[in-house]
Amino acid sequence: MAASTTGFPIASPIEEVQLEEVQPTPGRLNRRRRIDPVSGRALEILGHAIEYLTDELANGGGPLSAGNPQVEAIQLLMSLNRQVYFECPEVQTLGDRCRSFFRFRSA
Repeated sequence: MAASTTGFPIASPIEEVQLEEVQPTPGRLNRRRRIDPVSGRALEILGHAIEYLTDELANGGGPLSAGNPQVEAIQLLMSLNRQVYFECPEVQTLGDRCRSFFRFRSA
């Protein structure tokens, strides 16, 4: 990976990007996540790139098909965005903390 001036690794065009299929924990879709500054900046950069490519696609009037390279690039960036987001730890809810506290006190 090549280094960028922002301090975030950027894949060079020669390298192949390895994507993991990241899925949220079942039944826990609405959990908040603790996003550290590095992950937050990566999410911001990815979001801007996705927005830029979708605007270009919408204004360019190109075909909206799965084989379109712009659509594939958008899908790749969205997948990376989800991967970064789901790697951030979940924030424990107040209910979880209370249950943990009372289990500890009753033991």
